[in-house]
Amino acid sequence: MSEELSESQAEREAGGLGERPDDRFDAIVVGAGFAGMYSLHVLRGLGISTRVIEAGSDVGGTWYWNRYPGARCDVQSIDYSYSFSNEIQQEWTWSERFSPQPEILAYAKFVADKLKLRDSIVFETRVLAANFDEGQGRWTITTDDGQSYSAKYVIMATGPLSHPKKPEIDGLDDFQGETYLTGQWPHERVELKGKRVGIIGTGSTAIQAIPAIAAQGAELLVFQRTPAYSFPAGNYPLDPEYVADVKSNYQKLREHARSTPHGGTRPNTTRQTFSYSAEERLRLCEDVWQKGGQELFAYFGDLIVDEKANTEIGEFVRGKISKIVEDPEVAEALKPRNYPLGARRLCLDTNYYATYNLPNVTLVDVAKDPIERITKTGIKTRDKDFQLDILVLATGFDAITGAISAVDVRNGDRSLREKWSHGAKAYLGLLSAGFPNFFMVNGPGSPSVLGNVIATIEQHVEFMRDLIAFTERTGAKTVEAEQEREDKWLDHVQDVASNTLFMKANSWYLGSNVVGKPRLMIPYAGGLHNFRKLCDEITQSNFDAFVFSRDPEQ
Repeated sequence: MSEELSESQAEREAGGLGERPDDRFDAIVVGAGFAGMYSLHVLRGLGISTRVIEAGSDVGGTWYWNRYPGARCDVQSIDYSYSFSNEIQQEWTWSERFSPQPEILAYAKFVADKLKLRDSIVFETRVLAANFDEGQGRWTITTDDGQSYSAKYVIMATGPLSHPKKPEIDGLDDFQGETYLTGQWPHERVELKGKRVGIIGTGSTAIQAIPAIAAQGAELLVFQRTPAYSFPAGNYPLDPEYVADVKSNYQKLREHARSTPHGGTRPNTTRQTFSYSAEERLRLCEDVWQKGGQELFAYFGDLIVDEKANTEIGEFVRGKISKIVEDPEVAEALKPRNYPLGARRLCLDTNYYATYNLPNVTLVDVAKDPIERITKTGIKTRDKDFQLDILVLATGFDAITGAISAVDVRNGDRSLREKWSHGAKAYLGLLSAGFPNFFMVNGPGSPSVLGNVIATIEQHVEFMRDLIAFTERTGAKTVEAEQEREDKWLDHVQDVASNTLFMKANSWYLGSNVVGKPRLMIPYAGGLHNFRKLCDEITQSNFDAFVFSRDPEQ
């Protein structure tokens, strides 16, 4: 969808709430990140009275909370932005190829101000529970300040990577130094210079944070369990002429992005790895390494399905690590070997591997010397005691489902947490059977994190908008997923994943990082383009894939 923001439209969207009770709305949106802001915008456009409830003190979602050193997006700036408003596209100018956290947060604030969203958002408030009354066809939402809201619709715009996960290590609360979770980094400056810092984790967040922490003069000990595949980001300031060209061609770029599996402007190919000669494969890999970014998948279309091809490209990465890292033992420990490239999140970095050549950086391979516990003064492994001033936990998230399950969602004696205890089910990642009018943006079974998240947000929110508009237009009391279709969709999501290499890694895509979480492929690996096509077909069928209810007198 593309639209200009006329003055009259902006005025209309900003108004209307003052005439309603403070606790009664057509829709409650949980979260004021990119999904929540866009949900509010489109629901206003339908004339749906909406209140957004946000735990933070401002908009931005994950970019409000993630302020750790080195935090930046690993999707190119020109892609990681809204496409629905050409006016916003033209007015906002990105400064770097991969934007840093402060700039992305500034962009979120700019959009909130442009669309006049803040008056409809309750900040510094956390949703605790949502209970559905089948008789009334409405939800009661309770918050941590004791407030209750009533709404016909609930939209969980809580983000796929927003529920930080602490490690399951004994003694975590015993440490008497400073402890920081990367996903909840303080807003004030954390002084690292001259401190002895330990960081647990070497995933995407840590790979950004480690070089930045080391550069601040800290003595840094990196506790690594599973090494990651990482390519150089190749970040640089954007040339004004390039930015002008992008702005003049944004419509075509966005159309192309919507037709790709990943929702971005990078090239996309189905060409097989071994259709290139050995010399061509090496040249392309070198080209990607030098240019930076995730262009690897633009050249080799079978990397996530062909194990032989994957192994060869993985060897290229391992060879690069050997050339960069001076200590052969450290280099060997940093080489990922036990899972396919791309089966866990492929990382982008700025001098990550070279950081291990610095005299103030030490790698602790906990695969060989496991952590036994956290002590008052640091970390005890099987073989050694490490004394620390600061402990940084870069231990990831309970991805996609964690923030939704953190809310006690019930319909009578049915609990969403209990339903999902055997595996998260949601038809198209949008609605879960048994919980009417309860929507999720980028929920389990949607493309979600396997591409440009803002592109998947826009697709999902617009599909939700059209479904709600149809529900209202036909006078339906509720809309929900049909259990049989939901079951078949979960099977389809698993079938698609079974034909890839995703299943050959223990990753948060599968929930493997959370103790007790069922091992299922959570996001849909069939690509945004295929998912969009299916949703468009359902829309054209007047949403016959969903179940609607009406009052008896209707």
